[in-house]
Amino acid sequence: MPLKAKLYIGVICTLGFPLLLSGLLPWRSEDPLRFACYLTVAMFVAGLKLSLPGVKSTLSATFLFVLFGIQELTPAETMALACLVTAVQCVLHAPHRAKPVQVLFNVSTMAIAVSVTASSYETLASQHLAPAVRLLVAAGVFFTLNTFPVAAILSFTEGKPLRKIWYECYFWSFPYYLAGAAIAGLMSVAQRYVGWQSALLLVPVIFLIYRSYRSYLERLEFEKQHAEEVAALHLRTIEALALAIEAKDQTTHAHLRRVQVYAVEIAKELGISESEIEAVRAASLLHDIGKLAVPEHILSKPGRLTPEEFEKMKIHPTVGAEILDRVQFIHPVVPIVRSHHEKWNGAGYPAGLRGEEIPIGARILAAVDCLDAITSHRPYRRALPLEEAIALIVEESGKSFDPRVVEVLQRRYRDFQVLADACTAAPNVAVTAAPGCIAPPVAGIEEAAPPLPAEEQGDFLHSIAAARREVQTLFELAQDLGNSLSLDETLSVLAVRLRRIIPWDSMAIYVERDGVLKPEYASGDDFRLFSSLEIPVGHGVSGWVAANQKPILNGNPDVEASQTAPAGRCRLHSALAVPLQGVAGNLGVLTLYRTEANSFTRDHLRILLAISAKVALSIENALRFRQAESSATTDYLTGMPNARSLFLHLDAELARARRTNSPVTVLVCDLDGFKQVNDRHGHLEGNRVLRTVALGLKDACREYDYVARMGGDEFVVILPGLTAAALEPRLIAFREASRRAGLEVCGSEALGLSIGQAFFPEDGADAEKLLAEADRRMYKEKQDTRHRASVSRKLWDLDLPALPLQ
Repeated sequence: MPLKAKLYIGVICTLGFPLLLSGLLPWRSEDPLRFACYLTVAMFVAGLKLSLPGVKSTLSATFLFVLFGIQELTPAETMALACLVTAVQCVLHAPHRAKPVQVLFNVSTMAIAVSVTASSYETLASQHLAPAVRLLVAAGVFFTLNTFPVAAILSFTEGKPLRKIWYECYFWSFPYYLAGAAIAGLMSVAQRYVGWQSALLLVPVIFLIYRSYRSYLERLEFEKQHAEEVAALHLRTIEALALAIEAKDQTTHAHLRRVQVYAVEIAKELGISESEIEAVRAASLLHDIGKLAVPEHILSKPGRLTPEEFEKMKIHPTVGAEILDRVQFIHPVVPIVRSHHEKWNGAGYPAGLRGEEIPIGARILAAVDCLDAITSHRPYRRALPLEEAIALIVEESGKSFDPRVVEVLQRRYRDFQVLADACTAAPNVAVTAAPGCIAPPVAGIEEAAPPLPAEEQGDFLHSIAAARREVQTLFELAQDLGNSLSLDETLSVLAVRLRRIIPWDSMAIYVERDGVLKPEYASGDDFRLFSSLEIPVGHGVSGWVAANQKPILNGNPDVEASQTAPAGRCRLHSALAVPLQGVAGNLGVLTLYRTEANSFTRDHLRILLAISAKVALSIENALRFRQAESSATTDYLTGMPNARSLFLHLDAELARARRTNSPVTVLVCDLDGFKQVNDRHGHLEGNRVLRTVALGLKDACREYDYVARMGGDEFVVILPGLTAAALEPRLIAFREASRRAGLEVCGSEALGLSIGQAFFPEDGADAEKLLAEADRRMYKEKQDTRHRASVSRKLWDLDLPALPLQ
């Protein structure tokens, strides 16, 4: 209890007890039996209290006997009756047993009221005023002295204005005091002309009036409670809709509650009316309900809105006001919702109001909503610390926000934040393993997914937000999968997007080739393990899915990993696999793995099945593009780079050589005797010769050398960093490779190899000049070889020694 309240109680008790003692002493009673009867009846009537709807106090008929005693009883009897009844009310008829200090305070207050009221009545009697006038004045004095001290102590303890408490809690009962004065006057007349016993006949009348009025008040209270329940139901319905809109708009239920706490506390600080405070309380939850009219792609856009999108967003205050106008709130909620985006300087929307033209509730809500928005995380920016956010709000004081609102916010924001945190704190929900899950079979294969119980969900707002995220992620995934024909890029995007809606620890995409599933993409904790797998169709989790074209939910990954490692070595315990069906049939399998057992749900399976067709089509297109790209740069017969790829590589190699000032050797090689091979053995054997020669040239090169097929039986070799002096061993190795190819395919040394050489930068500065020079030298060597062969045949015919071949 505050110190001033204690001092006030002390003053009242100090004044009241002397008056109580002086009123009781000396004791004088003209008719003790009459006094005893009146006291008994007053004790009974003290329990007949009425709680009127809409007020914080009760009404008792005790004051009737006080007013009656002032007229017909002695001062001592009146004081005793009033104080005893007051004490009994505090002890026996109170909803909670009163503390001793409360009893002392109430008895002292009653003693002061009785003394002053009796004195005023006697004073008016000495001026020969009519009894009715004296009684009405006495009723007014008694009402004031009986209610004002109690209102004062409530004002001290609750910190509310005295006038407001007295007016709201007690002033309503003044007419009843006047009516009680009239009844007390009738009791006095009846006693004088019929006898004091006749006054007791009014007790049944008082009780009948009490019961009738109590029944009426109970019915009125029931109707009022029913109306409040219906109004609350309407409000909760609108609130639920507003919360759903907020969940779709990247925000949360906590945001609304924080805004409500801040706004209501500021409204109380500014001292606005109770009706306006209730309007602020409702508008804090409902202010963005008009976003129903804003397309979701604008609400969920992870970035700055375009001018056109912002114009569409600006309709939501007007739409929200029109929606809430149909609810017909008893508080002014609609003007707040319509104006909560107006600015103090008139630059807001929708009506461009300025200053005091904006409703006070809207001015409060504008500042609070802005503060909470910039202190909350958004997809397009990080949240600001509360102190920095307050500084930004202060900078906008007098521009966007009401200076009075900003002043309260700046002064009390730490207190408000504590209240908001306490209001939005949610208890932790313990998530346990779902009971009754079917354990994976020993083989690790489940032909049908087990009937898992439903997941433990959060509240409905989390479900709505999860649905929005799922739709948005699937939409983005569908767009991203069609944006690139690169298989690695496509599958990387798939892995990132998919993880947002289906948590996984490892992921593998297998493509079927010749009855074996080979990993085309692996990611996650055990990506090395899954990258090395080659799973025969029908074996393991993914192999079973590929063979049966059915999904598996919560399969055993240990069986999968046992294709390359002993069973039991895998750290993963759940697998979710779905088949990928391409245009030409079975394409492969998409499999997700988790560390926890039975961690995938039917909802996860539903999402994966929903996207499997799109994923399969994207993978199939990427594989075809890879094949087409490979065909454009690879020779179909030998698997070596073709002429197009050769020029690209040679240009890049020459650019590097220029930067590093290093040599490059270019060789053009042509098979000698290849036409005879085709003529004698056929073109199939000729193709085999070309493949064998290509592999032989590749094997004779260093790791970073480059071999390409120009066309026909002509090959080009690029040897970076090799000088002319170090070339001879390579030439011998290349000729040996062609000789071995002839022996392997044709069984004779019918093949030879003519090689032309060109050196960068001596023989040319670009690819065309180097290739032309090497080609010229190759043909010169080929002609020299043919000439020597022709001379050898003529010498053979003349039986002369042959010329040695160089």
